[in-house]
Amino acid sequence: MQLTKEFIQERFRAMAKDTLLETLNIEMIDFGDDFLILKMPVTPKVHQPDGVLHGGATVALAETCGSFAAELFLDTKQFFVRGIEISANHIKSVRIGNVFAKATFIHRGRTTQLFEIKVTDDDDNLISLCKLTTISLPRTK
Repeated sequence: MQLTKEFIQERFRAMAKDTLLETLNIEMIDFGDDFLILKMPVTPKVHQPDGVLHGGATVALAETCGSFAAELFLDTKQFFVRGIEISANHIKSVRIGNVFAKATFIHRGRTTQLFEIKVTDDDDNLISLCKLTTISLPRTK
């Protein structure tokens, strides 16, 4: 089956319902053979007390982006994905607008996957650089 942008967006919306993803208003923007892009609005809901984007919200966006990218390329009837390690370097702060997470594969193994996730703002400034390792585990019957 050919994956279309509309199909993937609907799948993401269904997965996000009643979760942190919905709370943070994260949405799927685009995908390709080796990348996925998500967007999150920067509002007071995701601010630190001093009015800038909270690093934890940024990491939640990044982990969601990498984990969903890994899941896109799996047979989800047989396997499920879990993040096993994430690191983040926060480079610049954001007060308002949107941030975009773009996950690209560094390693695309059968069991583990490694992603680089760049989080940028509306002007394409690098906000955070993250690295995520995921694992694909078999579903038990």
